[in-house]
Amino acid sequence: MKHFIKTLPVLLFSALSFGQGVKEHGQLSVKGTQLVNKDGNHVMLRGMSFGWHSFWPRFYNAGAVKWLKDDWHANVVRAAMGIETGSEGLTYKENPADSRKKIMAVVDGAIKEDIYVIIDWHSHNINLEEAKAFFDGMSKKYGKYPNVIYEVFNEPDDESWTDVKAYSEEVIKVIRKNDPDNIILVGCPHWDQDIHLPAADPIKGYDNLMYTVHFYAATHKQELRDRTDGALQKGLPVFISECAGMEATGDGPLNPEEWQRWIDWMEARGLSWVTWSVSDKDETCSVLQKSAASDGGWKQQDLKESGIKTREYLRKLNKAPKANKK
Repeated sequence: MKHFIKTLPVLLFSALSFGQGVKEHGQLSVKGTQLVNKDGNHVMLRGMSFGWHSFWPRFYNAGAVKWLKDDWHANVVRAAMGIETGSEGLTYKENPADSRKKIMAVVDGAIKEDIYVIIDWHSHNINLEEAKAFFDGMSKKYGKYPNVIYEVFNEPDDESWTDVKAYSEEVIKVIRKNDPDNIILVGCPHWDQDIHLPAADPIKGYDNLMYTVHFYAATHKQELRDRTDGALQKGLPVFISECAGMEATGDGPLNPEEWQRWIDWMEARGLSWVTWSVSDKDETCSVLQKSAASDGGWKQQDLKESGIKTREYLRKLNKAPKANKK
């Protein structure tokens, strides 16, 4: 993962309406570079990504989704399905039926809790036929729900934009046969760093597409913010579908100053963002300790430093769910 160039006038967005659920905001769409709700008003999603389902399946349940909404005030969660990476027997390629079941538990939980959910094809490689089959099934099952967002390729690594674009167009075609309007997120080369490439050559012929940028604040700094500003200036809609405050390895110390710069930058531009990840691995980016229960109810001592900080951001920037109001 790397960084990179250009600046945009700071756009200030009010956060007054950005924490409510699907019943209020309804069907999302893209207007210009912005995510908007059913009334055409700008909306921001802020939430949490689950870790690879193939490493941390224990958190893939409705209880964890409910806790992230109620206690962390997340208005979006991301279900990251490991395709070829994970514990033995748990990847999508090894066990597609159980993998789908894990993802559906999170999606069903999000629909029940009235929040948005990203169905994330969490791979660094092109697996076209498998992706088409998977998203055909998911879009047939969930296309009628405005809660659902599809992320068709997490972090291409060495693939060219030509290859990623061609792959994405094929998967988008499958989704759009079943679901004409829910948001689709498209990755870009170099671990979602080379956002200038789709900005120069975006996918044509489909509405409600956004392009993903990922950052880890101790590694990716002003250069990547500048590069993303350049893409926004060209009219490319951007969604930060994975981010956190440490190094790109997912480990090393947090850089709180740089993380705050990223938060301020995203808030000024009205960009939705999702933090990595709900997992308990012995690394900085896993927000939970081993003591954390599988289905929520996490106390302060169950959270790592990154979890404490992310929860603070979400509770500050998102409105509390209506059921939580005193």
